[in-house]
Amino acid sequence: MDITKDIRPLTEFKRDTGSFMSHLKETGRPSILTVNGKPSLVVMDAGAWQNIQDQLDYANTVTAIRKGLTQARDGQGTDAADFFNQLDADKV
Repeated sequence: MDITKDIRPLTEFKRDTGSFMSHLKETGRPSILTVNGKPSLVVMDAGAWQNIQDQLDYANTVTAIRKGLTQARDGQGTDAADFFNQLDADKV
């Protein structure tokens, strides 16, 4: 994010939405909109938003896998056979 280019007043966004949208698509960077000089909203291109969501999902998945591997190394958890036997017993 370039603080000199990516923080703008909400009134500027309202006044020239078309140009603003072009800028968002062109740069792929979010913009922070201010109200009375204080950060209030973040706007961004939908493709850029999806990219960020994909990165977050990936990071969360890697974190969960690492946690599971650490727990398995530490002897935590349940043996798979025991788990499935308990699952079958709970269905009855």
